[in-house]
Amino acid sequence: MSSVATTEPAIARGTRASIRGRMQDALPKIVLAPSFAITVIFVYGFILWTIYLSFTNSKTFPSYAITGARSYQRLWRWTFESDPPSSWYTSITNMGIFGVLYIGICLALGLLLAILLDQKIRGEGILRPIFLYPMALSFIVTGVAWKWFLDPGLGLEQTLHQLGWTSFHFDWIKNKDFVIYTVVIAGVWQASGFVMAMFLAGLRGIDGEIMKAAQIDGATTVQLYRRIIIPLLRPIFLSAFIVLAHMAIKSYDLVVALTSGGPGGSAWLPSNFMYEYTFKRNEMAVGSASAVIMLMTISAIIVPYLYSELKEKGR
Repeated sequence: MSSVATTEPAIARGTRASIRGRMQDALPKIVLAPSFAITVIFVYGFILWTIYLSFTNSKTFPSYAITGARSYQRLWRWTFESDPPSSWYTSITNMGIFGVLYIGICLALGLLLAILLDQKIRGEGILRPIFLYPMALSFIVTGVAWKWFLDPGLGLEQTLHQLGWTSFHFDWIKNKDFVIYTVVIAGVWQASGFVMAMFLAGLRGIDGEIMKAAQIDGATTVQLYRRIIIPLLRPIFLSAFIVLAHMAIKSYDLVVALTSGGPGGSAWLPSNFMYEYTFKRNEMAVGSASAVIMLMTISAIIVPYLYSELKEKGR
């Protein structure tokens, strides 16, 4: 009888410990479940909803009758309307100009700044936050600040005229042929410091023995960076490219705050086209189709990157 009495409390304690262990294992899932459900509904659910709307004839309000790929056909036709250019043609042309210059200049300038700061220069602790500060600002603040700076009657041109340089003219923000380049300037100013931080972290992570061995073998500074250091930064280049491409494709608020779309919509990007047609021109189906194309573009960039990262981790 005594052995039975001793066994029962032990079983009870084991049962309680088992229940406590299961609760501890389930607690993270319980905590994450609401945010996971919200993400599924309000992100992926609305992505599916947008795809569905792109195959309807929705105008001001959603329409549930499937009409096929008419919206995509319209966008395909507008893609080649260059004389006069359609709004979609202008948007994708600007996307090409903005994307190439924005990503290329940010990568080059970020790498250059990182190399300079990696020389252990005096005042690095002050310079690093200064370069990173623009990334802490929203695109709205950046756009408004650069709008004031580039406005011919208010900013740089007016200031230089007051100082006596009356022949100086810089009216890109008012010129439909050059306004997209002002968006590039503002975007590069904001993002290059962030890219610099990524490259600087990569440079600080390179084994110093590799560089010493190369120097002993007679490698010049240019050869050292071109043949050893920069190739070792390949993962940083790829990560920075992914981040910058994602930011470029979804840029909307910077264009609106800086140029208000530019003269005659000359600064539109696909995101501006999507908003304009969905909410202002009562062409919800066309706007949804352009949003789906943007999603496919981003996916074409991110999915291969994620696949390669997961494949490397699997090894």
